[in-house]
Amino acid sequence: MRVKVGISVFRREFFIIKKFDLAIIGAGPVGLFTANFAHLHGLKTIIFDSLTSIGGQPELLYPFKKILDIPVFNTITGTELIKRLKNNILNKSTIKLNHRVNKIEKLDDGFHIDNEFLTKTIIIATGTGSFKPKKFPLKMNQEIEKKVHYYINDPNKYANQTVGVFGGGDSALDWAVELANRSQVKIIHRRKEFRGLESSVNKLRKLKNVEILTPYLPKKISLSDNQLTVELKKTGSSEISYQKFDQIIVAYGFRADNRFVRNWGVNLKGTHITVGPEMNTNVPGIYAIGDAINYEGRVPLIGLGFGEAQIAINAIMRKLFPEKTLTIHSTSI
Repeated sequence: MRVKVGISVFRREFFIIKKFDLAIIGAGPVGLFTANFAHLHGLKTIIFDSLTSIGGQPELLYPFKKILDIPVFNTITGTELIKRLKNNILNKSTIKLNHRVNKIEKLDDGFHIDNEFLTKTIIIATGTGSFKPKKFPLKMNQEIEKKVHYYINDPNKYANQTVGVFGGGDSALDWAVELANRSQVKIIHRRKEFRGLESSVNKLRKLKNVEILTPYLPKKISLSDNQLTVELKKTGSSEISYQKFDQIIVAYGFRADNRFVRNWGVNLKGTHITVGPEMNTNVPGIYAIGDAINYEGRVPLIGLGFGEAQIAINAIMRKLFPEKTLTIHSTSI
């Protein structure tokens, strides 16, 4: 029995060749910033994300939205922010996309991730967690589903078409504003009042190629002559309206979940990870930052996540290299 255990350990050590100082779980803006700050301190870093592209929610959910609370920039879109952060880490960090971290094994000198990667420390930067769009609540066949979308990667794909945007939040309004530059847009919401910014609603109301339909709920959908027909019922009445679209964008929000971190032994309070003053979790060597965490007084801002990343990296440097004099910031003399 002892011989088998010895062979197993030997094989695991023999095949592990991907070793890192830090593994970052989450390639959103906070995770990307963390990788760059870690590089400044000389840490060898790998980033994991379950999505097929980097950028997280800013890139997928509001790429065109002007973000007003990022330090240094008066205004910057989600896509521009992610592009800048990505450029900062090119050739500096290993990036593993389409890789959901399933197993984290605690070792004496670090962590074994998915039986393939060895890292000394981990930072969880998953934001609100893995997210899936809330589906359009109508029965649809495969041909119809091809014309129903939950993200907009390239607005030009909808040029010179009639596009229906379903939803009443900022994402729906932002997508409608962007699409209105090249498409006929009809935005449908179940309430008279929108949840998004009033300035976006006012902008849409002024555009001749935009029609706002409220308060309506979708009831049926069909496809004929390569065009969708959606039956809309006006809430509080028996009025029915039939609207035709070439494509549909559904912005009903997303279901997010961070509860999977419990599988790694990390404690949650509600849906957020519990952290200490150094962004440390209950598992020594695992830290968490950004919207994945919560503490008294915290607000969900990307810029705040950047600061939490710096706190966590400084703590990791003291843990890994206690003999070094730590340079706290780049202007230190």
